[in-house]
Amino acid sequence: VQLQESGPGLVKPSQTLSLTCTVSGDSITTNPYYWSWIRRSPGQGLEWMGTIAYSGSTYYSPSLKSRTSISRDTSNNQFTLQLSSVTPEDTAVYYCAGMTGWGLWEQWNEYDYWGQGTQVTVSS
Repeated sequence: VQLQESGPGLVKPSQTLSLTCTVSGDSITTNPYYWSWIRRSPGQGLEWMGTIAYSGSTYYSPSLKSRTSISRDTSNNQFTLQLSSVTPEDTAVYYCAGMTGWGLWEQWNEYDYWGQGTQVTVSS
């Protein structure tokens, strides 16, 4: 299974950041995959943002829930992150990752698959 992030590298403050993760090697609807978005801000550790399950159920970090939406396009085997009302503090490397089976979303070593990450800068 391979994951690849795509999306704009520069977003203006107050706009919505939108990233897509394309999965190859298996279907995102296969039980029991869980697909997550994770980011690393400059000088910070990894931060779990949210997860969409093989079933389509979603789970969000409480600190980002009001601004985050994760959806999927099963016909293209993709899942998408939308983060609204961005500020420069949302500048980070964004990763998509996959876990086989229910796990702890913030236990990074439980993820089986990772994308290479994509840099997103929030700046006017």
